[in-house]
Amino acid sequence: MAEIGKWNNLRVVKLLDFGAYLDGGEHGEILTPIRYVPADCKIDDEVDVFIYLDSEDRIIATTEKPFAQVGDFALLEVVSVSGIGAFLDWGLMKDLFVPFREQRQKMEEGYSYVVHIYVDDVSNRIVGSAKVEDFLDLTPHEFTEGQEVDLVLYSHTDIGYKAIINNTHTGVVYNSDVFRKLDRGEKTKGYIKRIREDRKIDLLIDKPGYEKIDDISQKILDKLKEEKGFIPLVDKSPAEAIYDMFGISKKTFKKAIGSLYKARLITIEEAGIKLN
Repeated sequence: MAEIGKWNNLRVVKLLDFGAYLDGGEHGEILTPIRYVPADCKIDDEVDVFIYLDSEDRIIATTEKPFAQVGDFALLEVVSVSGIGAFLDWGLMKDLFVPFREQRQKMEEGYSYVVHIYVDDVSNRIVGSAKVEDFLDLTPHEFTEGQEVDLVLYSHTDIGYKAIINNTHTGVVYNSDVFRKLDRGEKTKGYIKRIREDRKIDLLIDKPGYEKIDDISQKILDKLKEEKGFIPLVDKSPAEAIYDMFGISKKTFKKAIGSLYKARLITIEEAGIKLN
């Protein structure tokens, strides 16, 4: 059965001058306007289409690519505000509606907000909600420390960045673990740093532990060779100077030069590190 608000692979059942009808299962035959029908399309061909409701709430299929689909969280820009809510650009001809009741604060035209996209049970319309936490942490998680996950950063607080984990749960990347510019709405890989006794999750953007040291160590060695065997950085250097040169945290740098020192590849001097 075709799923509203998602990509579907559907069979062509009719070809007409104004478009093609696809087998939508329980939804019946779904029209794809002629501009979205492949030039060599034939009956019984299967096509990949996105299913949504047009301006008259009719189910329609398109090959246009929305920025996100039902079940996703995404940063979207408000293109207009009316007396019933806001309309956000999500890459389709019909904008995504966010009713006032689903806004954490009154949305303003020209601003962008992280929203969850879902199908309203009452109206059967695709809508958005800025109350993203209402759709998260609804079931116990089974994450493990060190696990790689997909993150969407949705809020920045005094302690760090709140993130959506694998579209299902929430966690925090603390400011002390952030060593590059992060943006609200950014999608990135991350790692489970710690699972607390209350099951809340601490996150990292960079790969944890010594697994990352090999790559970083090689980067430091390459830089030493470029700089004729000497870099004016040590474990007591400012974190900003270390990040400017290598894009890593001071903690990661200290681990890397420690491993290089133990391998007798470098000498650590008062003014910097020297290639042996």
